[in-house]
Amino acid sequence: MEYRPLEGFIFALTPFNFTAIAGNLPTAPAMMGNVIVWKPADSQIYSANVLMRIFKEAGLPDGVVNLVYADGPETGDVIFNHKDFSGIHFTGSTGVFRHIWQTIGTNIAKYRSYPRIVGETGGKDFILAHSSAHVDVLVTAIIRGSFEFQGQKCSAASRVYIPQSLWPAVKAKLLTEMPTIKVGPTEDFTNFVNAVIDERAFNKIKGYIDQAKADGVEVLWGGNCDMSQGYFIDPTILIAPSAHYRTMCEEIFGPVVTIWVYADAEWNDMFDVVDKTSEYALTGAVLAQDRQAITDATWALRNSAGNFYINDKPTGAVVGQQPFGGGRGSGTNDKAGAKVNLLRWVSQRTIKETFVPPTDYRYPFLQAD
Repeated sequence: MEYRPLEGFIFALTPFNFTAIAGNLPTAPAMMGNVIVWKPADSQIYSANVLMRIFKEAGLPDGVVNLVYADGPETGDVIFNHKDFSGIHFTGSTGVFRHIWQTIGTNIAKYRSYPRIVGETGGKDFILAHSSAHVDVLVTAIIRGSFEFQGQKCSAASRVYIPQSLWPAVKAKLLTEMPTIKVGPTEDFTNFVNAVIDERAFNKIKGYIDQAKADGVEVLWGGNCDMSQGYFIDPTILIAPSAHYRTMCEEIFGPVVTIWVYADAEWNDMFDVVDKTSEYALTGAVLAQDRQAITDATWALRNSAGNFYINDKPTGAVVGQQPFGGGRGSGTNDKAGAKVNLLRWVSQRTIKETFVPPTDYRYPFLQAD
């Protein structure tokens, strides 16, 4: 077996929110011998430039990874119409990825070979608590999972399911901890929550909060938005009026988490609710001390999250230990950081050499009895 680079170039399209991902997406295919065209998100140009300088100082030859700063549609018009386009390594929104896939499908006859399409996209990540969960553990998972990095993670906890028996204690603990969270600029390391990335994100997140208020949704904490000195949104906790309220279903990508309080007797029913509420299947967590409850949830939610956490927040995958990615609307589940991902960027050739070749076409079974 021979493993060789793909016949053409790879397009790496990287997001704003993780510099490490921006480093991984172009370099993983390059490590397998491919040539890369790398376009970072407009709001990630500076860190991408720093990475590129590091790559070159480390000895990366010219022409292997080609960093371009250009408008997305303009780049796509060139990339996806080129006969040598052989694959895309993508992290970004589900809508953009679906549009890219559709474009590739439309242009499929133009390409020298069928392109490899690898993408990690959005999430509507869950925390499902059982009545046996520890309150302090659950509250910590909610706060860290929902509000670290302002919720600007595709893996951020965005919907939480809490049994009625635990809710009074969880609510009291949240109302004790939330006032201690500091919001402010990154220069002060004591600030737990910083500004969101840009005005567009600010307006989108604010829109969800404003609509929730207009719908009469209970705001347990936060709900304030201020862009006078930066795009700051206070960490916000909503109490869902139903398990399928809008903020339980749609990706917000900001410091907003919605809680649904369910009757303890509905524990087994919650598996179906969690599984079918969202189109995504990126990350999720179950919190419980009852081992049977953990076993049941792990099995029932096996297709609901590509990265599944037990008694922890659904974020913070460790590179090399927790390959990351999900299915359904969350991507192709090719697990960035895993060996299987590297194999997506090679083409296999099987070589057979016969040292004693046959000299007669007749097989023994062709002989008469």
